[in-house]
Amino acid sequence: VQLQACGEGLVQPGGSLRPSCLASGSIFSINYMGWYRQAPGKQRELVATITSGGSRDYADSVKGRFTVSRGNAKNTVYLQMNSLKPEDTAVYSCNAGVLTVEYWGQGTQVTVSS
Repeated sequence: VQLQACGEGLVQPGGSLRPSCLASGSIFSINYMGWYRQAPGKQRELVATITSGGSRDYADSVKGRFTVSRGNAKNTVYLQMNSLKPEDTAVYSCNAGVLTVEYWGQGTQVTVSS
């Protein structure tokens, strides 16, 4: 499974951004897809995940502001980010789980600043 993320950007506080991640390869074996982020000087943290059955999970810090979804072809995962805050600034990476193996895409920079 290969993952390609896009949608980096610079937005003002309160703004929105919608990065996406396209999976290719054995996409029918994917159990879940998700987004992580890593801010400078901090550990990588889970942002949101969505399973093949559509179950979603979010970090407490983004609940009510971010929404994770998958495209109709199930090979794309989106992260709709609303009401962005400066503390959301980070490199966002997508991942996909296939049985016991995790695959990672490259990160995409999200900067929230006035």
